[in-house]
Amino acid sequence: MPQKEVILAGFGGQGIMTAGQLLAYAGMAEGKQVCWLPSYGPEMRGGTANCTVVVSEMRIGSPIITNPEAACVFNRPSLEKFGALIRPGGLLFINSSLIEIVSGRSDISEFLVPASDMAVQIGNTKVANMVMLAVYVEITGIVKFETLTEMLMKKLGGKKTLLELNQRAFQEGQKLGQELVHRIGAKG
Repeated sequence: MPQKEVILAGFGGQGIMTAGQLLAYAGMAEGKQVCWLPSYGPEMRGGTANCTVVVSEMRIGSPIITNPEAACVFNRPSLEKFGALIRPGGLLFINSSLIEIVSGRSDISEFLVPASDMAVQIGNTKVANMVMLAVYVEITGIVKFETLTEMLMKKLGGKKTLLELNQRAFQEGQKLGQELVHRIGAKG
């Protein structure tokens, strides 16, 4: 696996950092080189929040990625900021529940993920981050899904109800990711 990079971005309070941490922990658990770089707006909850996660088989040269391979955006300001930065041939995952537009780029693959709507159906709007993360992992194969699930269990093991909600979000996101891969044939 060559180096894979993703920016997760949205408003503070959408679980952006948690999703990035879980991805980084999963990469570490698989013995890969990992970098997780958070960035917060000045307001915290409700302000902007994003993080960059890099996972690689080889040593990572820099945690700062100017043209990432992928981005998962949870709100329109994040799409406007990071959609243009994805390198040609990259992947853009859009929370279509909250973003009514697409990037307009023809040189990347876009995936419309109704993460917030799915989270409401699951029973808690706060699991939209896990839906999106699951779709991203299923489509890219950046880490094994089983490893990601193990990291979730380690992080939330003592909180049974919260763990069950997040596991359900993972399952629904994984199913959607499989449907998108099947429909578009975009594994990798």
